[in-house]
Amino acid sequence: MSKSGRLSMSSQRGASTLGVLVIVLFFGSLLSLVIKLGPIYLDDITIQEALEGLDGTKGLSTMTVGDVRKLINKRLLVNNVREFDPKSIKLEADGEQIRINVDYEVRTGIVGNVDAVVHFQHAYEMSGT
Repeated sequence: MSKSGRLSMSSQRGASTLGVLVIVLFFGSLLSLVIKLGPIYLDDITIQEALEGLDGTKGLSTMTVGDVRKLINKRLLVNNVREFDPKSIKLEADGEQIRINVDYEVRTGIVGNVDAVVHFQHAYEMSGT
């Protein structure tokens, strides 16, 4: 330190070029993951909202399983969920109650031959008026 209490210019140091490069690569990789995985989670939230929105639907308990499946498919189409296989929705009607089980996974490429697999599983029990 100099007499004035400040660091001299020769003793101050900043981040090295290698350090900055590592930080940029780390945050770039993190951003890439968010960009690739974010839409998958947003689609899952949309699927959950579409299924939860069925609760209290007029005549739901009297609909056939096929009719309920068509209603779900229509909601997913309106919400622009295209990468979802409706066959992963299992429906069971039990009197006034309808049980909906959703179990699916989505695979997306990360880099080269490295993939990420995201698995979702939801269960709902609802009745219609």
